[in-house]
Amino acid sequence: MIIKGGVVITNDQANNFYEDGAVVIKDNVIVDIGETSEILSIYEDDEIIDASGKVVMPGLICAHSHIYSTYARGMAVSKPTDNFMHVLENQWWALDKTLTLEDVKLNGLVTYMESVANGVTTLIDHHAGPNSIEGSLFTLADAAEEVGIRTSLCYEVSDRDGLEKRDLGIAENINWIKESQKRDDMFSGLFGIHASFTVSDETLEKSRETMDGLYDGYHIHVAEGLDDQWITLKNNGKRCVERLEGFDIFSPRTLSVHNVHINSREMDILKHHDAVAIFNPESNMNNAVGCPPVLEMINRGITVGLGSDAFTNDMFESMKVSNILLAHNSCDPTKGFSETLHMQFKNNPLIMERYLEKPVGRLEKDAYADIIMLDYDPVTPLNANNWGGHVLFGLTGRLVSDSIINGKFVMRNREMTNVDRPMIHAKSRERAREIWPKL
Repeated sequence: MIIKGGVVITNDQANNFYEDGAVVIKDNVIVDIGETSEILSIYEDDEIIDASGKVVMPGLICAHSHIYSTYARGMAVSKPTDNFMHVLENQWWALDKTLTLEDVKLNGLVTYMESVANGVTTLIDHHAGPNSIEGSLFTLADAAEEVGIRTSLCYEVSDRDGLEKRDLGIAENINWIKESQKRDDMFSGLFGIHASFTVSDETLEKSRETMDGLYDGYHIHVAEGLDDQWITLKNNGKRCVERLEGFDIFSPRTLSVHNVHINSREMDILKHHDAVAIFNPESNMNNAVGCPPVLEMINRGITVGLGSDAFTNDMFESMKVSNILLAHNSCDPTKGFSETLHMQFKNNPLIMERYLEKPVGRLEKDAYADIIMLDYDPVTPLNANNWGGHVLFGLTGRLVSDSIINGKFVMRNREMTNVDRPMIHAKSRERAREIWPKL
């Protein structure tokens, strides 16, 4: 097909920008891109999708989320959430214990649909649910396949629910990584670990042993709260990153998430291993854990990506808050803007290149055809030099009208093409009503 007539933001290395552009898709990849008149003179018999009046741009990437938190919207809990450890214990670790595989499927469908509706075409998830571990990642993959979204999955290994469930979590990660390696690039897998303070040396060693010769990519929370550092220092005599390095956790395919309370030495370790750091601005603010040293990590050459931590499924929203938080925290109004755009549009695509055979997050020849269209009538000029300003101060997920993933429409004219969204929402509401009283 040919998407023609829109304002095309390519986000390619040359920053090509077309006021009246066209993108040619064959199967699941982009085969050409350029001015509409030129493209139509070459490709005469293709199906034409008219994008007049729309902005056409790469689908967004969310580099860290938690699908299992879906039922939390509007939920109240009976126990205190007055500090971060209480938030974990009384909210998230209470909620994830209630989930069945049916809930995992519903949570996946809801999150994936909402992500697509807001222009997210690739989502990296970190799953938890100690009473429904076995088959949970395969269930999430089924949900992703039904919706049509690209996803990376892992299970959150932890000692907090006992060694039997720890072992089930390890097995689920390994089984899914093996399975994902057989599938196409719509699916990928990492080995999930909760955090340093919830796993013993024995668990880290066992995780390393099971990964030996299979893969080297982990997905783990690092120093999100001060308790992670305090407990790790008390029990192990090392800070989080130093301890995890001793178990070969860090590699170019490892996601080190949050990093709010890491120090200079720990940043050096992340840089040495070319590990990826993920910034989740809204979640960090909501949990009152602090602002990670994002600017310093970027200055040191660490690849810092942008996630949502499931606070939202709208990465336009995450970008807006990232910009504001970095400026506010540094007391410098010149900070935040370029760094946020760099994380979302430069680094998130580079992160996915570590897992996929072809690029995503850019509109260029031979990239996967993950494309979104937005209804946007700008009140000021939109061009190659200022499209980032329009992204941060004009565009929102609510403006997304169409999402194409892997060359296929998964949302067209704001309607999901593969799943019944109202029916799934109704089932989710019904199930949430049953779960909420338990919390």
